[in-house]
Amino acid sequence: MTERTVFAGYVPFPEPPGLIEDYVAARSAGEEDGPPPWEIGALSPELLAPLPARLDRVCRWLNQTYAWQSRGVIPPCWKEHHHLPYEIAAFAFARLDAYADAGSTVVWHEQYERFVTRMNNTLGRSADACRAGKHDDRPAGFALAAWSPPTTDEPMETQNAES
Repeated sequence: MTERTVFAGYVPFPEPPGLIEDYVAARSAGEEDGPPPWEIGALSPELLAPLPARLDRVCRWLNQTYAWQSRGVIPPCWKEHHHLPYEIAAFAFARLDAYADAGSTVVWHEQYERFVTRMNNTLGRSADACRAGKHDDRPAGFALAAWSPPTTDEPMETQNAES
């Protein structure tokens, strides 16, 4: 194997869709004051539409590139774990900035371990089943059912304090 072919199998990190790149550029230039692209709960439907496919490509890339141990595998049902899309979006967009300079790149790699730890802490005992394609609904669902959904535009902190 020659030096040239040693790295031939390396796949580049998935780029964001053009619409998202344009949005990020407009925000950076001060031409757009909308939410950051990783704040998926606040994005317009137009900006949100291409993100699931992009984040799925990011998950596959992270799994292919970094998941040498099973605890590092992002489960295929990541979209069904409400916290993971937020985490993955933030981590993916952070990588775009981090790779602008070597020092930031090292920090991003250090953050990868923290990402894996948070993912596994939240997935808990369901992690191995999910990684094997056997997703179970949210384990804390029974506890969350005790919280009634907000009925007004009042902040949740106020509503919960009144309960």
